[in-house]
Amino acid sequence: MSKLFARFLKDESGATAIEYGLIAALIAVGIITAATTLGDQISNTFKTVSDEMKNAKK
Repeated sequence: MSKLFARFLKDESGATAIEYGLIAALIAVGIITAATTLGDQISNTFKTVSDEMKNAKK
């Protein structure tokens, strides 16, 4: 029983999986933040272009 417990304590594969999960979560947060920021800027750019095209028609 003690050998099983000692082997369990030495096993770090679970910790590695948790680390990869945390890295993936941080990357996802970064992507969401960038998409939100750029999304607003792109939307504003398209609105400006659209307004200019409407004004050029007149």
